[in-house]
Amino acid sequence: MSKKQATGKGNRHADDPLLGYHSLPGIADEMLDIDGQVRPVWRHLLSAIGRMDEADLANRFARADRYLRDAGVFYRAYGTKETTERNWPLSHVPVLIDEAEWQELSKGLVQRAELLERIAADIYGTNRLVADGFLPPSLVASSPEFLRPMVGIVPAHGHFLHFCSFEIGRGPDGGWWVLSDRTEAPSGAGFAIENRVATARAFSDVYAETHVHRLAGFFGAFRDTLQARKEHPDDRIAVLTPGLANETYFEHAYIARYLGFMLLEGEDLAVVNDRVMVRTVAGLKPVSVLWRRLDAAFADPLELNGASRIGTPGMVEALRAGSVSFVNALGSGILETRALLSFLPRICRHLLGEKLVLPSTATWWCGQKAERDHVLRNIEKMVIGPAFSTRPFFDDNGQSVLGASLRDTARTTIADWLLTDGTKLVGQEAVTLSTTPAWVDGRLTPRPMSLRVYVARIGDGWRVMPGGFARIGAGVDATAIAMQAGGSAADVWIVSDRPVERTSLLSAEENFTRNLPGSLPSRAADNLFWLGRYIERAEGALRILRAWHGRFAEQANSEMPLLKDITDYLADLEVDTKQPVPDSLIVNINSALYSAGNIRDRFSADGWLALNDLARTARKLQATVEAGDDTTRAMTILLRKLAGFAGLVHENMYRFTGWRFLSIGRYLERGLHMTSLFRHFSGEDAPDGAYDMLLEIGDSVMTHRRRYNVNTAALTVTDLLVLDPLNPRSILYQLNEIKTEVEQLPDAIVNGQMSPLYREAMRLHAGLAVMTPEMMNAEVYVRLEGDLGEISNLLAVTYLG
Repeated sequence: MSKKQATGKGNRHADDPLLGYHSLPGIADEMLDIDGQVRPVWRHLLSAIGRMDEADLANRFARADRYLRDAGVFYRAYGTKETTERNWPLSHVPVLIDEAEWQELSKGLVQRAELLERIAADIYGTNRLVADGFLPPSLVASSPEFLRPMVGIVPAHGHFLHFCSFEIGRGPDGGWWVLSDRTEAPSGAGFAIENRVATARAFSDVYAETHVHRLAGFFGAFRDTLQARKEHPDDRIAVLTPGLANETYFEHAYIARYLGFMLLEGEDLAVVNDRVMVRTVAGLKPVSVLWRRLDAAFADPLELNGASRIGTPGMVEALRAGSVSFVNALGSGILETRALLSFLPRICRHLLGEKLVLPSTATWWCGQKAERDHVLRNIEKMVIGPAFSTRPFFDDNGQSVLGASLRDTARTTIADWLLTDGTKLVGQEAVTLSTTPAWVDGRLTPRPMSLRVYVARIGDGWRVMPGGFARIGAGVDATAIAMQAGGSAADVWIVSDRPVERTSLLSAEENFTRNLPGSLPSRAADNLFWLGRYIERAEGALRILRAWHGRFAEQANSEMPLLKDITDYLADLEVDTKQPVPDSLIVNINSALYSAGNIRDRFSADGWLALNDLARTARKLQATVEAGDDTTRAMTILLRKLAGFAGLVHENMYRFTGWRFLSIGRYLERGLHMTSLFRHFSGEDAPDGAYDMLLEIGDSVMTHRRRYNVNTAALTVTDLLVLDPLNPRSILYQLNEIKTEVEQLPDAIVNGQMSPLYREAMRLHAGLAVMTPEMMNAEVYVRLEGDLGEISNLLAVTYLG
């Protein structure tokens, strides 16, 4: 490609937006047919873009980016020093493919999925492919993806594969080939949906006028298939995730929420009598279908990787018993082995009796003499890489090298290297990926592209997702396609010449069933409980700090008795008043964010956005504000944002079991906060102004003025903030709400008997309800703090263990 072509000059013309592409046939191969003419499927979009000025396009792209940010779409980038969450890198111009071409491509994808299914069944079954010479024994036995304990285990319902993806590329001649097969735990399908939503917002007018096949029907059909795999009506279906630290965790949570499945980690599960059970707040509940998103070797530390801390002991035994279905079967990662590509054409003719419709990247396994000699003779045209890699050459973290860059050394020669390590190496033909238009620096610019496409088992057949997502290179180098290397992702539109069905996941049927109650996983309940506690802990600190800095702004003397007393109190809580926005406050907010992140499948986009906004604002204020009035205003800003988050949760969260754990966490922490304050100020030596500050911290100044016709006094403040059942800031109010919520938890009353937790909540509420202000003293508050701590302990033992 010439320098002029690489820059994309001449792509936009006021009179004819397509003129640049006619005159530069090497630009954006994806748009051009074999005659160098713009494919008809692209003309409407390009014409529309040609009529838009740069300001209009910038606004459209900003709208798409804003949607992705608001929805919290991210992927996790792994660096040498730290792991960070990054915004999803959308390439705003979609890739368009004509429906007729897609149908032909789909035939090859379906054939390939069925071929891989047959190979998996043979490798873990009769092993005839090795016995009959179609696969070298070492290629199977030496693969780290081959799981020997799975040999002889026939999956429930008889299928090894249920959901596959393929990385495919188009050559400059227009032909498609497969770069890699993804069968272990294919990722990206959820991101494809978000790409579609964001791109449709950028080009809403064009999208509405174009007959683009929808994605919802594909996911709805797959969901229904998995529902049919359940052994019993009360069985659960779940997405099994490695956890929050995984690079595609957002997608795991998104898919679970989108399809209405549970999102579980290995620690949520237990195998009891060869059945997989999920630990819930209502006890163990059966799970019969797991959409696996963690690597197979980590699924069972008992029989697979003994170092795994994210698996479930006994999982393989449950598979032997046929009590659980996996998407996909453990051990299916061996099908991703790069060296396997060289054997697929012959195996396809043997197993399916037909030619491989969609060819793979030309691959030679160097463990065989003829193939090794071929690679050596054509080394200048080859990419040499690890035979057992499960990633294409442009996405294997630099493990592959261009043959043209290799030179003999004094120590060894290339031939010796291939001979010595041949069983561990493959040679692959260096491919040139076609390009697609991307918006770069204010113009359409060609960038190399690969497509990730998906097939799902629907019933006993296969269905291809009408789209997928395209990985777009950061530059002209195809090795920069990977996200970790700076690549981006584009939506893929499959365009028909006639109207398409507009499907939805929402069922039109009148008959429906509600999910069974009590299916909240214990880990999710734990995170909801601590989310409530961390949020309330942050609010309590904010209110105290605002009161402290408000008085400091008036007196400018941190040694005045009241301020010094509060400083000492906060120091015991590891809150430093010398910091306008203390580190401990940031820690509490970040802890709330972490707890929410662990339950993304149960958390609304609005709530997530509000919590992130609170965290960002707190970090920003920490770096800018000074003590005194400036900090008072900063605390007010944070309190308003926190109140906004609390309001979203209160108004929008469904009153299911999870809501109760979140609420109990908040009530418990608020009760502890007020009890601790009153314990500190309960003595006769309380400094002047202490009770006025308590009213301010308890947001009850106006209420006190209305209810009591006297000045602030210890008894009136105690009555209002400790014993008033109608004041949402009082300790008694918190205890009443805790009692009410605990009563609604599973098994709070069994056969007329109260659970220990419910009994303690009742006792604690009744004990405080009969008290008078005169009876409250430091000893009572100390005992009350201990009792509230016991409530937390009983809750953990009863439901969160």
